[in-house]
Amino acid sequence: KRSCHRPAGPRTGSESYSRGLPEGVEYIPTRKKGKNPMKPVGVAWYRLYAHTRLGYLFYRWQVKKARERYPHGHSAPQPCLFPGVKILPIPVISNNYSYLIIDTGSGRAAVIDPSDPLAVQAVIEEEGVMLEAIFCTHKHWDHSGGNAVLRQQHGSCKVYGSTLDAIPELTNPLVDREKVSVGHLTFEALATPGHTVGHMVYVLDGRPFGGPPCLFSGDLLFLGGCGRIFEGSPETMLASLDVAVGLGKDTLLWPGHEYTLECLTFASLLEPENPALEQKLQWATQQRQEKRSTCPSTLGEEQTYNPFLRTHRPELHAVLGLWQGRWEDPDALRARVLKEVRRLKDLYKTT
Repeated sequence: KRSCHRPAGPRTGSESYSRGLPEGVEYIPTRKKGKNPMKPVGVAWYRLYAHTRLGYLFYRWQVKKARERYPHGHSAPQPCLFPGVKILPIPVISNNYSYLIIDTGSGRAAVIDPSDPLAVQAVIEEEGVMLEAIFCTHKHWDHSGGNAVLRQQHGSCKVYGSTLDAIPELTNPLVDREKVSVGHLTFEALATPGHTVGHMVYVLDGRPFGGPPCLFSGDLLFLGGCGRIFEGSPETMLASLDVAVGLGKDTLLWPGHEYTLECLTFASLLEPENPALEQKLQWATQQRQEKRSTCPSTLGEEQTYNPFLRTHRPELHAVLGLWQGRWEDPDALRARVLKEVRRLKDLYKTT
Protein backbone atom coordinates (compact mmCIF):
# COMPACT_ATOMS: atom_id res chain seq x y z
CA LYS A 1 0.00 0.00 0.00
CA ARG A 2 1.39 3.38 -0.94
CA SER A 3 1.32 6.52 1.15
CA CYS A 4 2.07 9.85 -0.53
CA HIS A 5 -0.60 12.23 -1.63
CA ARG A 6 -2.71 14.45 0.58
CA PRO A 7 -6.08 15.69 -0.74
CA ALA A 8 -6.93 19.35 -0.98
CA GLY A 9 -9.55 20.97 1.21
CA PRO A 10 -12.37 23.39 0.43
CA ARG A 11 -12.04 27.12 0.06
CA THR A 12 -14.51 29.98 0.13
CA GLY A 13 -14.24 33.30 -1.58
CA SER A 14 -12.31 34.35 -4.64
CA GLU A 15 -10.06 37.12 -5.87
CA SER A 16 -11.34 39.54 -8.45
CA TYR A 17 -9.82 40.09 -11.85
CA SER A 18 -10.14 43.20 -13.95
CA ARG A 19 -9.44 43.58 -17.63
CA GLY A 20 -5.75 44.21 -18.34
CA LEU A 21 -3.47 43.87 -15.34
CA PRO A 22 -4.85 41.61 -12.61
CA GLU A 23 -5.64 43.27 -9.30
CA GLY A 24 -2.80 42.76 -6.83
CA VAL A 25 -0.07 42.51 -9.47
CA GLU A 26 2.87 44.85 -9.06
CA TYR A 27 5.49 45.72 -11.63
CA ILE A 28 8.95 45.27 -10.16
CA PRO A 29 11.69 47.56 -11.52
CA THR A 30 14.63 45.58 -12.87
CA ARG A 31 16.96 47.26 -10.37
CA LYS A 32 14.96 46.00 -7.40
CA LYS A 33 16.75 43.33 -5.40
CA GLY A 34 15.13 39.91 -5.30
CA LYS A 35 15.32 37.39 -2.46
CA ASN A 36 17.05 34.88 -4.69
CA PRO A 37 18.72 34.90 -8.10
CA MET A 38 15.67 33.54 -9.85
CA LYS A 39 13.66 36.71 -9.12
CA PRO A 40 13.22 39.26 -11.92
CA VAL A 41 16.35 41.32 -11.24
CA GLY A 42 17.70 41.51 -14.77
CA VAL A 43 19.58 39.62 -17.44
CA ALA A 44 22.97 40.86 -16.24
CA TRP A 45 22.49 39.35 -12.79
CA TYR A 46 21.37 36.05 -14.27
CA ARG A 47 24.52 35.88 -16.38
CA LEU A 48 26.67 36.53 -13.33
CA TYR A 49 24.80 33.90 -11.33
CA ALA A 50 24.84 31.20 -14.00
CA HIS A 51 28.22 31.75 -15.63
CA THR A 52 30.71 33.21 -13.12
CA ARG A 53 32.26 32.42 -9.75
CA LEU A 54 30.14 35.19 -8.24
CA GLY A 55 27.16 32.90 -8.72
CA TYR A 56 28.88 30.12 -6.80
CA LEU A 57 29.80 32.50 -3.97
CA PHE A 58 26.23 33.72 -3.80
CA TYR A 59 25.03 30.11 -3.62
CA ARG A 60 27.44 29.45 -0.72
CA TRP A 61 26.03 32.49 1.08
CA GLN A 62 22.48 31.25 0.47
CA VAL A 63 23.29 27.84 1.95
CA LYS A 64 24.99 29.36 5.00
CA LYS A 65 22.09 31.70 5.73
CA ALA A 66 19.49 28.98 5.22
CA ARG A 67 21.28 26.60 7.60
CA GLU A 68 21.15 29.31 10.25
CA ARG A 69 17.52 30.25 9.61
CA TYR A 70 16.15 26.76 8.97
CA PRO A 71 18.27 24.30 10.98
CA HIS A 72 15.68 21.58 10.35
CA GLY A 73 14.74 22.66 6.82
CA HIS A 74 12.26 25.21 5.49
CA SER A 75 9.35 22.72 5.46
CA ALA A 76 8.19 19.52 7.10
CA PRO A 77 8.30 16.96 4.27
CA GLN A 78 6.12 13.91 3.78
CA PRO A 79 7.97 10.68 2.85
CA CYS A 80 6.43 8.65 0.05
CA LEU A 81 6.41 4.86 0.33
CA PHE A 82 5.72 2.14 -2.22
CA PRO A 83 6.57 -1.54 -1.73
CA GLY A 84 10.31 -1.51 -2.45
CA VAL A 85 10.66 2.27 -2.90
CA LYS A 86 11.07 5.17 -0.51
CA ILE A 87 11.07 8.81 -1.66
CA LEU A 88 12.36 11.34 0.83
CA PRO A 89 11.98 15.05 0.01
CA ILE A 90 14.84 17.02 1.60
CA PRO A 91 14.09 20.74 2.15
CA VAL A 92 17.25 22.73 1.42
CA ILE A 93 18.32 26.37 1.13
CA SER A 94 15.26 28.64 1.53
CA ASN A 95 12.77 26.92 -0.78
CA ASN A 96 14.55 24.16 -2.74
CA TYR A 97 13.92 20.43 -2.60
CA SER A 98 16.41 17.63 -3.08
CA TYR A 99 15.06 14.07 -3.21
CA LEU A 100 16.59 10.84 -1.97
CA ILE A 101 15.06 7.84 -3.74
CA ILE A 102 15.83 4.49 -2.15
CA ASP A 103 15.56 0.94 -3.45
CA THR A 104 14.67 -0.52 -0.07
CA GLY A 105 15.46 -4.06 -1.19
CA SER A 106 19.12 -3.40 -2.00
CA GLY A 107 19.76 -0.29 0.07
CA ARG A 108 20.96 1.58 -3.03
CA ALA A 109 19.89 5.16 -3.56
CA ALA A 110 19.90 8.10 -5.94
CA VAL A 111 19.58 11.79 -5.16
CA ILE A 112 18.00 14.50 -7.30
CA ASP A 113 19.62 17.96 -7.22
CA PRO A 114 21.66 17.83 -3.99
CA SER A 115 21.74 21.55 -3.27
CA ASP A 116 23.05 21.31 0.29
CA PRO A 117 25.40 18.32 0.65
CA LEU A 118 25.29 18.38 4.45
CA ALA A 119 21.51 18.03 4.53
CA VAL A 120 21.58 15.28 1.92
CA GLN A 121 24.41 13.40 3.63
CA ALA A 122 22.55 13.52 6.95
CA VAL A 123 19.55 11.78 5.39
CA ILE A 124 21.79 9.22 3.65
CA GLU A 125 23.40 8.35 6.99
CA GLU A 126 20.07 8.25 8.80
CA GLU A 127 18.68 5.83 6.21
CA GLY A 128 21.88 3.78 6.08
CA VAL A 129 21.93 3.55 2.28
CA MET A 130 24.59 3.59 -0.44
CA LEU A 131 24.50 6.59 -2.76
CA GLU A 132 25.05 5.38 -6.33
CA ALA A 133 23.77 8.25 -8.46
CA ILE A 134 23.26 11.99 -8.53
CA PHE A 135 20.69 13.11 -11.10
CA CYS A 136 21.11 16.81 -11.82
CA THR A 137 18.28 18.61 -13.60
CA HIS A 138 20.35 21.64 -14.58
CA LYS A 139 23.45 23.70 -13.91
CA HIS A 140 22.14 26.36 -11.52
CA TRP A 141 24.05 26.23 -8.24
CA ASP A 142 20.92 25.85 -6.13
CA HIS A 143 20.46 22.48 -7.86
CA SER A 144 24.02 21.34 -8.52
CA GLY A 145 26.06 22.93 -5.75
CA GLY A 146 26.42 19.76 -3.65
CA ASN A 147 27.68 17.50 -6.43
CA ALA A 148 31.40 17.87 -5.68
CA VAL A 149 31.19 17.29 -1.92
CA LEU A 150 28.96 14.23 -2.27
CA ARG A 151 31.26 12.73 -4.91
CA GLN A 152 34.17 13.13 -2.52
CA GLN A 153 32.22 11.33 0.19
CA HIS A 154 30.88 8.63 -2.12
CA GLY A 155 33.70 7.70 -4.48
CA SER A 156 31.70 5.32 -6.66
CA CYS A 157 28.78 7.73 -7.07
CA LYS A 158 28.10 8.88 -10.63
CA VAL A 159 26.74 12.27 -11.67
CA TYR A 160 24.18 12.27 -14.48
CA GLY A 161 22.91 15.16 -16.56
CA SER A 162 23.06 16.93 -19.90
CA THR A 163 26.30 18.04 -21.53
CA LEU A 164 24.44 21.13 -22.75
CA ASP A 165 24.56 22.49 -19.20
CA ALA A 166 27.84 23.01 -17.36
CA ILE A 167 26.91 20.61 -14.56
CA PRO A 168 29.63 20.31 -11.87
CA GLU A 169 31.34 16.90 -11.60
CA LEU A 170 29.35 15.41 -14.51
CA THR A 171 30.58 11.85 -15.07
CA ASN A 172 27.82 10.25 -17.13
CA PRO A 173 26.23 12.49 -19.78
CA LEU A 174 22.69 11.58 -20.73
CA VAL A 175 20.66 12.05 -23.89
CA ASP A 176 16.91 12.37 -24.24
CA ARG A 177 14.98 9.19 -23.30
CA GLU A 178 18.07 7.44 -21.90
CA LYS A 179 17.42 5.14 -18.94
CA VAL A 180 19.55 4.51 -15.85
CA SER A 181 19.17 1.74 -13.26
CA VAL A 182 19.95 2.15 -9.57
CA GLY A 183 19.37 -1.17 -7.85
CA HIS A 184 15.87 -2.16 -8.95
CA LEU A 185 14.92 1.43 -9.74
CA THR A 186 14.74 2.68 -13.32
CA PHE A 187 14.96 6.38 -14.16
CA GLU A 188 14.35 7.89 -17.58
CA ALA A 189 15.93 11.23 -18.50
CA LEU A 190 13.83 13.59 -20.60
CA ALA A 191 15.28 16.67 -22.29
CA THR A 192 13.16 19.67 -21.30
CA PRO A 193 14.94 22.87 -22.39
CA GLY A 194 13.58 26.33 -21.69
CA HIS A 195 14.67 27.21 -18.17
CA THR A 196 18.20 26.31 -19.26
CA VAL A 197 19.32 24.91 -22.59
CA GLY A 198 20.29 21.58 -21.04
CA HIS A 199 17.50 21.16 -18.50
CA MET A 200 16.46 17.55 -17.92
CA VAL A 201 13.76 15.95 -15.81
CA TYR A 202 13.86 12.42 -14.41
CA VAL A 203 11.00 9.93 -14.31
CA LEU A 204 11.01 7.00 -11.91
CA ASP A 205 9.14 3.99 -13.30
CA GLY A 206 6.68 3.01 -10.57
CA ARG A 207 5.14 0.03 -12.34
CA PRO A 208 7.44 -2.65 -10.87
CA PHE A 209 6.39 -1.47 -7.41
CA GLY A 210 2.68 -1.00 -8.03
CA GLY A 211 2.98 2.77 -8.02
CA PRO A 212 2.54 5.63 -10.48
CA PRO A 213 5.36 7.29 -12.42
CA CYS A 214 7.23 9.91 -10.40
CA LEU A 215 8.39 13.07 -12.16
CA PHE A 216 11.29 14.96 -10.59
CA SER A 217 10.81 18.18 -12.49
CA GLY A 218 13.58 20.50 -11.29
CA ASP A 219 12.70 23.98 -12.52
CA LEU A 220 10.51 22.89 -15.42
CA LEU A 221 7.25 22.57 -13.51
CA PHE A 222 6.06 23.55 -10.04
CA LEU A 223 2.77 23.08 -8.26
CA GLY A 224 0.70 25.80 -9.92
CA GLY A 225 3.60 27.20 -11.94
CA CYS A 226 6.60 26.66 -14.18
CA GLY A 227 10.20 27.82 -14.33
CA ARG A 228 11.35 31.09 -15.82
CA ILE A 229 12.47 30.98 -19.44
CA PHE A 230 16.12 31.99 -19.11
CA GLU A 231 17.64 30.13 -22.04
CA GLY A 232 14.87 29.41 -24.49
CA SER A 233 11.67 30.63 -26.06
CA PRO A 234 8.01 30.23 -25.13
CA GLU A 235 7.78 27.66 -27.92
CA THR A 236 10.63 25.67 -26.39
CA MET A 237 9.12 25.77 -22.91
CA LEU A 238 5.70 24.82 -24.23
CA ALA A 239 7.14 21.74 -25.94
CA SER A 240 8.93 20.76 -22.72
CA LEU A 241 5.76 21.15 -20.66
CA ASP A 242 3.92 19.01 -23.19
CA VAL A 243 6.54 16.30 -22.67
CA ALA A 244 5.73 16.33 -18.95
CA VAL A 245 1.97 16.26 -19.49
CA GLY A 246 2.41 13.29 -21.80
CA LEU A 247 3.54 11.17 -18.86
CA GLY A 248 -0.06 10.72 -17.76
CA LYS A 249 -2.47 12.18 -15.23
CA ASP A 250 -1.56 9.81 -12.38
CA THR A 251 2.12 10.84 -12.49
CA LEU A 252 3.31 12.27 -9.18
CA LEU A 253 4.96 15.68 -9.49
CA TRP A 254 8.00 16.35 -7.30
CA PRO A 255 9.22 19.91 -8.07
CA GLY A 256 12.53 21.58 -7.33
CA HIS A 257 11.05 24.40 -5.23
CA GLU A 258 8.36 25.16 -2.67
CA TYR A 259 6.70 27.90 -4.71
CA THR A 260 3.15 26.57 -4.43
CA LEU A 261 1.46 29.33 -2.47
CA GLU A 262 2.90 32.15 -4.60
CA CYS A 263 2.08 30.31 -7.84
CA LEU A 264 -1.49 29.49 -6.84
CA THR A 265 -2.15 33.01 -5.58
CA PHE A 266 -1.05 34.37 -8.95
CA ALA A 267 -3.11 31.76 -10.81
CA SER A 268 -6.20 32.76 -8.83
CA LEU A 269 -5.94 36.26 -10.30
CA LEU A 270 -6.28 34.76 -13.77
CA GLU A 271 -9.05 32.28 -12.96
CA PRO A 272 -10.89 33.48 -9.84
CA GLU A 273 -13.90 31.27 -10.59
CA ASN A 274 -11.92 28.02 -10.97
CA PRO A 275 -13.19 25.71 -8.18
CA ALA A 276 -10.23 23.31 -8.38
CA LEU A 277 -7.87 26.27 -7.97
CA GLU A 278 -9.85 27.69 -5.07
CA GLN A 279 -9.76 24.35 -3.29
CA LYS A 280 -6.04 23.83 -3.86
CA LEU A 281 -5.18 27.36 -2.74
CA GLN A 282 -7.07 26.92 0.50
CA TRP A 283 -5.27 23.63 1.16
CA ALA A 284 -1.86 25.07 0.29
CA THR A 285 -2.44 28.08 2.53
CA GLN A 286 -3.10 25.77 5.47
CA GLN A 287 -0.07 23.63 4.66
CA ARG A 288 2.27 26.62 4.50
CA GLN A 289 0.87 28.16 7.67
CA GLU A 290 1.98 24.94 9.37
CA LYS A 291 5.31 24.94 7.45
CA ARG A 292 4.37 21.69 5.77
CA SER A 293 5.51 20.69 2.31
CA THR A 294 2.93 20.82 -0.47
CA CYS A 295 4.60 18.03 -2.48
CA PRO A 296 3.65 15.94 -4.33
CA SER A 297 0.86 16.81 -6.70
CA THR A 298 -0.30 14.88 -9.76
CA LEU A 299 -0.14 15.98 -13.38
CA GLY A 300 -3.87 15.39 -13.66
CA GLU A 301 -4.52 17.73 -10.76
CA GLU A 302 -2.12 20.34 -12.14
CA GLN A 303 -4.00 20.48 -15.42
CA THR A 304 -7.11 21.67 -13.56
CA TYR A 305 -5.51 24.85 -12.14
CA ASN A 306 -1.90 25.42 -13.33
CA PRO A 307 -2.14 28.20 -15.94
CA PHE A 308 1.04 27.04 -17.68
CA LEU A 309 -0.66 23.72 -18.41
CA ARG A 310 -3.90 25.40 -19.46
CA THR A 311 -2.69 27.37 -22.47
CA HIS A 312 -5.34 25.61 -24.58
CA ARG A 313 -8.26 26.77 -22.40
CA PRO A 314 -10.68 29.35 -23.88
CA GLU A 315 -11.32 30.90 -20.46
CA LEU A 316 -7.64 31.75 -20.12
CA HIS A 317 -7.56 33.14 -23.66
CA ALA A 318 -10.50 35.40 -22.80
CA VAL A 319 -8.87 36.67 -19.61
CA LEU A 320 -5.69 37.56 -21.50
CA GLY A 321 -7.50 38.93 -24.54
CA LEU A 322 -5.67 36.54 -26.87
CA TRP A 323 -7.43 34.82 -29.75
CA GLN A 324 -6.41 32.43 -32.48
CA GLY A 325 -5.59 34.06 -35.78
CA ARG A 326 -7.41 32.89 -38.88
CA TRP A 327 -4.50 30.83 -40.18
CA GLU A 328 -2.70 30.42 -36.86
CA ASP A 329 -1.64 26.99 -35.69
CA PRO A 330 -3.18 26.11 -32.29
CA ASP A 331 0.25 25.55 -30.77
CA ALA A 332 1.34 29.02 -31.92
CA LEU A 333 -1.58 30.48 -29.96
CA ARG A 334 -0.65 28.35 -26.95
CA ALA A 335 2.91 29.68 -27.13
CA ARG A 336 1.60 33.26 -27.15
CA VAL A 337 -0.59 32.48 -24.14
CA LEU A 338 2.36 30.93 -22.31
CA LYS A 339 4.51 33.96 -23.10
CA GLU A 340 1.92 36.35 -21.69
CA VAL A 341 1.23 34.30 -18.55
CA ARG A 342 4.98 34.00 -17.96
CA ARG A 343 5.41 37.77 -18.46
CA LEU A 344 2.71 38.54 -15.91
CA LYS A 345 4.13 36.03 -13.44
CA ASP A 346 7.63 37.49 -13.80
CA LEU A 347 6.20 40.90 -12.84
CA TYR A 348 4.05 39.59 -9.99
CA LYS A 349 4.76 39.64 -6.34
CA THR A 350 2.46 38.80 -3.48
CA THR A 351 0.99 41.93 -1.90
